[in-house]
Amino acid sequence: MSEVVRESDRGMDLSRRGFVATSLAAGFALAAQPISADTITTDSKGLVAGEFKLPTSDGEIPAYRAMPEKGGPFPVVLVVQEIFGVHEHIKDICRRFAKLGCLAVAPELYARQGDVSKLENFGEIFKIVSKVPDEQVMSDLDAAVAWAKGTGKADVARLGITGFCWGGRIVWLYSAHNKNLKAGVAWYGRLVGDSDPLHPKHPIDLVKSVNAPVLGLYGAEDQGIPVETVERMKEALKKESKPCEIVLYPETPHAFFADYRQSYRKDQAEDGWKRLQEWFKKNGVL
Repeated sequence: MSEVVRESDRGMDLSRRGFVATSLAAGFALAAQPISADTITTDSKGLVAGEFKLPTSDGEIPAYRAMPEKGGPFPVVLVVQEIFGVHEHIKDICRRFAKLGCLAVAPELYARQGDVSKLENFGEIFKIVSKVPDEQVMSDLDAAVAWAKGTGKADVARLGITGFCWGGRIVWLYSAHNKNLKAGVAWYGRLVGDSDPLHPKHPIDLVKSVNAPVLGLYGAEDQGIPVETVERMKEALKKESKPCEIVLYPETPHAFFADYRQSYRKDQAEDGWKRLQEWFKKNGVL
């Protein structure tokens, strides 16, 4: 890999000495321990599923994909990781989409900055995640779409995206970025924040630019996403007449879909998954 640092890379805290994460986590991230007994495991029977190297603008990053073994072309769903990266839970979600007849792709979007799967300390994880530029993430997601198109198994005209926690914020950003996106579902993604060179805008700043309808799924007891910010986003979307919806589950914490964690709430998670499928069907993904 080239050692030259291009202008587009200057926001990154790495030279071209190589990507830090060269493969995906096995199992669950260390910081996510202990693992809940409610953990859902989706088998790969009838699927093509596993890790692969995703070509990007400046090299290759590890990624996971799952799709039906037979048939196609399939709708494409980008699955955007939680703060813990692409570990077993995110892989399982890809397999769930494949069981619905989709080609699901989850790129490891921190690959250049670090491998968070082996870290137990949240402070160390945040240090890595804070160095991931939004522009780089948008480019890598575009690369995932291009890769899917190149397989000959994808119908990229039926493109959806979903993301969780850190990835929930990215869903809103990607809707403003990609005019070809059909729909998105954002699970408890942060909506407001301070701007910096790597993260110049947040979802609340991009409402006017939202291209595709986004369904937001949030918990009213989320300690990191105050209800006031969710209401602000709802009002901003309404003012701009954007075809988006936000569901706020009462008495529900952050990460309520994460079945491998203590924060999991079965009823809300199942309702959200049902709403996701209905949203994607309504907007031409499924």
